[in-house]
Amino acid sequence: MAKTMLMAYAALIFALAGMPAVAQDAADPANAFNRLLDPAAQRNPPPAEDGIHDPANAGTRMLQAPLEAFGPLPKRNSGNRVDWVGAQASGKIRPRWNAADPKESAAALDLNIVREVKGSMPDVVFPHKQHTELLDCGVCHPAIFEMQKGANQMSMAAILLGQGCGACHGRVAFPVVECRLCHSRAKKAAATGAAAVGRQARR
Repeated sequence: MAKTMLMAYAALIFALAGMPAVAQDAADPANAFNRLLDPAAQRNPPPAEDGIHDPANAGTRMLQAPLEAFGPLPKRNSGNRVDWVGAQASGKIRPRWNAADPKESAAALDLNIVREVKGSMPDVVFPHKQHTELLDCGVCHPAIFEMQKGANQMSMAAILLGQGCGACHGRVAFPVVECRLCHSRAKKAAATGAAAVGRQARR
């Protein structure tokens, strides 16, 4: 159901933007982001059945199955059903930053970027900290995002096509149906108006 709704939403966005509903490159279809919205029976298959590992390799069958590995981790309602940020924060996983040095830790950047969006949706908050605890800055800069204010034009249509945030979200990170994880800051005007109403009510 969620998959169908998202596809319809994407088609509507493309139509309004005058964009084709299919990607230009047939090898990377526009709906590739939907792989994290697979039905329950198709989620997290064993390595020999995931289409990534070589099933003919004996080592593939020695790998732990995702469902078994993910069992004790905190849950989320989409993607592979794991809250990876929560798992790291709670110490249930400890990603190794340097393969040769298990004691080396990430150089996390605690900086939030707020992007104001039009319409009634809350503004987007991009937390560098959660990203840089897992990824090096060079993963995103400058190939995906230029490090200059105002230089990166984004839209939901582009993200659904795998651009910008869509380079990861919906492919290896939670899909874009989790709207409130990104659109998480109330509009300033709305917050100011609510505060004013509150003050009037107290008088």
